[in-house]
Amino acid sequence: MNKEVTTLKEDTRINWHTATFMALFHIGAVAALFMFSWQALVAALVLWWISASLGVGMGFHRLLTHRGYKTPKLVEYFITVCGLLALEGGAINWVVTHRIHHAHTDAPGDPHTPREGGWWAHIGWMLKGTAQSHDQQTLARYAPDMVKDRFHVLANNLYWVPIILLAIGLLAFGGWSFVLWAVFFRVTFNFHATWLVNSATHMWGRRRFATRDDSTNNWWVALLTFGEGWHNNHHAYPTAARHGLAWYEIDLNWWGIRTLQFLRLAKAVKLVRLAEVSAT
Repeated sequence: MNKEVTTLKEDTRINWHTATFMALFHIGAVAALFMFSWQALVAALVLWWISASLGVGMGFHRLLTHRGYKTPKLVEYFITVCGLLALEGGAINWVVTHRIHHAHTDAPGDPHTPREGGWWAHIGWMLKGTAQSHDQQTLARYAPDMVKDRFHVLANNLYWVPIILLAIGLLAFGGWSFVLWAVFFRVTFNFHATWLVNSATHMWGRRRFATRDDSTNNWWVALLTFGEGWHNNHHAYPTAARHGLAWYEIDLNWWGIRTLQFLRLAKAVKLVRLAEVSAT
């Protein structure tokens, strides 16, 4: 049996590198509360959209993982760098983990299924287990389109460089309050928002489509993730660039893709319309 389809909860050793990193960022997020400034908050909000919506939602997820639309390479690379500011690892590793999730959703081999427990799905899978230990064979199998791209390989290996440069710039511009809010608080808050897609949207919400997994549509997770919470829609039609299918399903990432399309920076946009599919 392949390495990635065995249960990923077998290894109970704590990944102390990841655990230490997570602890430091949570401490920094708490420290930000004692150094509040409106300017730092605005900087954090702007960078949250740049990193989490433009970078992770529109970029890592809908563009790089599922190829729901196409952009010129320079635009793809720019969006990738934006995604690195979320500090969720390199784009290739992110894509591989998510493609494995879709290949084995809520089944043996899923890196973060809540069937192993809600805490496991939210954060435990990163602190223990083998989900993040992608060898070169796994990378080549699940992301052959990216491992051949020199930029993506370099960015994947040096994913931590952009946020260090950002932190230095913020320190020089606004001092420690900007660093604590626009780096530590923003990154930590978005960690939990992203993890809620792994945990909450496979436990709570409504199911429009009878998929073979436990995915749900969760409105409050969608609000926290710019539209990624319409997860049942997404698992029913993974390559669709639009996740919020009904008028009331707010999907800011889709609006961002539409803006790129309007600017002629996005093409070949894959869609599924609610009226064209049979709902349960």
